[in-house]
Amino acid sequence: MKKILVLCLTFVMAMSVLAGCGSKEAVTAKVIDIELTNEDYAFGVDKTQPELLEKTNAFIAEIKANGTFEEICNKYFGDGTPTAVTSAKEDPSKDQLVVATNAAFEPFEFMQGDNYVGIDMEIAALLAEYLGKELVIQNMDFDAVCLAVGQQKCDIAMAGLTINEEREEFVTFTDSYYSASQKLIVTSDNTEFDACTDAAAVEAILNGKDDKVKVGVQTGTTGQLYCEGDADWGFTGYGMSTIGYKNGSLAVQDLLNGNIQYVIIDSAPAACITEAINELQ
Repeated sequence: MKKILVLCLTFVMAMSVLAGCGSKEAVTAKVIDIELTNEDYAFGVDKTQPELLEKTNAFIAEIKANGTFEEICNKYFGDGTPTAVTSAKEDPSKDQLVVATNAAFEPFEFMQGDNYVGIDMEIAALLAEYLGKELVIQNMDFDAVCLAVGQQKCDIAMAGLTINEEREEFVTFTDSYYSASQKLIVTSDNTEFDACTDAAAVEAILNGKDDKVKVGVQTGTTGQLYCEGDADWGFTGYGMSTIGYKNGSLAVQDLLNGNIQYVIIDSAPAACITEAINELQ
């Protein structure tokens, strides 16, 4: 009888522990809604193709003037429905527009199955049509995008690129088509930035962190330069350890896993990534 009683008590205790684990709220992420930088996105054109630069600038002006750009943005920031974009196979015998991108930067470029989706990808499809060319999309690591264009392997880089002098060594930037910023992502239980009302307040807290604190960024992006410091950009950097990831999603997941304390990435991807990952928690 004692044995049965002990087994029953053990079972009840085990079930209580499991119930307690099941009721624990999952860790989620939140974006601190304060712009840490001000940037302009543009497309990077092959320096040996000035005619392509001229036509692309004319195209940007046209889609902004006729409302097409606003319609595309509404698909990702409003209630519109995204349009999937397909890539043809590269064929030198055909008249093609070869676009370099990093399809891990939602909502500007990302994958849905074998199709490309995103603001830049829809613009790329329309640009190819405007030029009377077949669209080819080459997906690669972000820090290879401008280099691929600079080496004439691609015609144009369309990857949520912030205009800067370093990238201008490889490409000629078009007119800006989008204004962006960097934002901070923390776990939902982090309250240290709750009283902050501007970038200076956020930066004052981050400046107090040493290299034991880890901040995640997407490798090769403005976020990395912002965290590490870059004189050309006017970024002083922080004393934190900067950890690079292939994309922002991996960084946010590592944040939720407790391996890093912060993530700093572009504002639009920050919102999309946190929403998507939180739904899975």
